[in-house]
Amino acid sequence: MKIELYIAQLLYRYQCVTVPGFGAFLAEIQSAQLLENSNSFFPPKKTISFNSHIKNNDGLLANHIAHAEKTSYEYAVSAIEYEILNWKKTLQENRSLSIKNIGVLSLNSENNILFTPNEQTNYNAKSFGLTSFVSPVVKREVELPKPEVVAEYQKTITEEEKPVFNFIPETVETRRTNPYLKYAAIFVIGLAVTGSIGYPMYQKQIASETILVETAVQKKVQNKIQQATFFIQTPIPAVTLSLKSEKKGATKLPYHIMAGAFRSEANAQKRYNQLIAKGYDARVLGVNKNGLYPVLYGSYTTFAEAEKEKKEIIENDNPEAWILIQSL
Repeated sequence: MKIELYIAQLLYRYQCVTVPGFGAFLAEIQSAQLLENSNSFFPPKKTISFNSHIKNNDGLLANHIAHAEKTSYEYAVSAIEYEILNWKKTLQENRSLSIKNIGVLSLNSENNILFTPNEQTNYNAKSFGLTSFVSPVVKREVELPKPEVVAEYQKTITEEEKPVFNFIPETVETRRTNPYLKYAAIFVIGLAVTGSIGYPMYQKQIASETILVETAVQKKVQNKIQQATFFIQTPIPAVTLSLKSEKKGATKLPYHIMAGAFRSEANAQKRYNQLIAKGYDARVLGVNKNGLYPVLYGSYTTFAEAEKEKKEIIENDNPEAWILIQSL
C-alpha cells in the first residue's frame, strides 16, 4: 500500500501528520510574498517540514487509511508498518527516498534524516487555483517639447524682454469699471488663499483618522494573539497507549489537555494560577518554536482518561479544550 497518497491528503487538512515509527510531516502556513528584485508575486502556501523525533501513533493516518480503503484499523496499522520497513530499507541502500508530491528524504554522514520539500505542490486549500506570476516594471515616458515649440518660446522671451509701455487715457467709463475689477480680483485671491490653506488641513485630518483606525486594528490583533487558544477536532479513535520510560517503575504521561497558548509569559502564568485555584493539576510548558507558552490542564496515561476529563472541562470550564499527544 502506497501511504504517501493518504499523507498528502491529510496535509491539506491538518498541520501535523505522524507516520508511526518513522516521523512526522509538519505544515506551516506562509503568507503571500513579493520579490522586488524580480517583480515576482507568490500566493500563500503551506511549507512542509519533517521531524524524525515525533514517532508516536496518534491514530490519524491509520484511521484515514481504514476509512478510505474500507478496512479495519488494525489492518491499516499493519500496512503502515510494512511500508515504513520499505522506506527504511530504501534509505539505507540508496541514502535517499523520494515521496511523491511531498519531498525527498536523505541521510547525511551521521545517518540523520534530511528533508527537502516539493515546492511544486501547495497544500494550502485556500490558495487553490492561485499561481505565481511576474509583473513587468511600469515605465513612464517623458514627452520632450517639440523644436518648433522651443523656438517659439525663445522668441516670446526675447520679445518680452523689450520694455513696452502703453498709455491709455483714463475715461469716466474706465473709472466706473475699475472698482468692480478690484472686487473681483480680491475675491479670486481669497479663493486661492482658502484653497491653499484648507486642502492641506483636509489632507492632515484624513491622515490622522487613518492612523487612529490602524492603531485600533493593531491593538485588537495583539490582544487576540496574547489571549489565543487553539482548538482541534481530532478524528483519533479511542486508542490506548501506555508508555514506560527508561527509568524502571516510572510511567510516561503522553496525553495532555491544552488550556491555551499565550504570546505573553505573564498571561500564561495568570491562566496557570486560575487552573490551580480550580483544583486542576496544571502545568506551564517552555516557549515553543512559535514563541508561545502552552498551558496544560493536566497529563494522563491513557487516551480514555484524557478524553473523559476533556468532556468535563468542556462542559464546566473551557469549550475549546483539546488533547495533545506528545511525550514531554
